[in-house]
Amino acid sequence: MTVIVGDPRFYEPSDDDNCSVLGYFCQAHDRPYWHESCGEGPHLVALDCQEHGPENMWPQPSMLLFPEGFDPPLSDAQLAWARAEDDAVRA
Repeated sequence: MTVIVGDPRFYEPSDDDNCSVLGYFCQAHDRPYWHESCGEGPHLVALDCQEHGPENMWPQPSMLLFPEGFDPPLSDAQLAWARAEDDAVRA
């Protein structure tokens, strides 16, 4: 199972940030994440910025595509919020 994580300790990006080098990092295996190739077992994946380190970047695409895959599952309110945020970014 792959879980994309956010954390209050992660950097909160703003509209003024020009983060250009981003990737995903598996915290469970302590290495870059690329299509589950970082190791066996569950993956805890965070967005990683070369400048700021772990970042909260919501909504994550997987949150919208696979809302039932989160543990604990997203509530209806959380899913509605994620979809509204995604719509606002696309507008």
